[in-house]
Amino acid sequence: MAVRRVAHLLGYNFRLHRAELPGTPDLVFPRLRRMIFVLGCFWHQHGCSLERAPKSRLLYWLSKLERN
Repeated sequence: MAVRRVAHLLGYNFRLHRAELPGTPDLVFPRLRRMIFVLGCFWHQHGCSLERAPKSRLLYWLSKLERN
């Protein structure tokens, strides 16, 4: 949400989660032909204080997150 807010304040027009583009980017700027992927601590599990383990399907998620 913070990235969206800044883009909006700067006057950029964007679209959200365009499934037809590779990787389903979070923000797409069609006029500029640019896109932004917002990747967070959950997906990268890099050891910061914001990282949290899921509460359900723990074996599935730990295996998946290890591959990231």
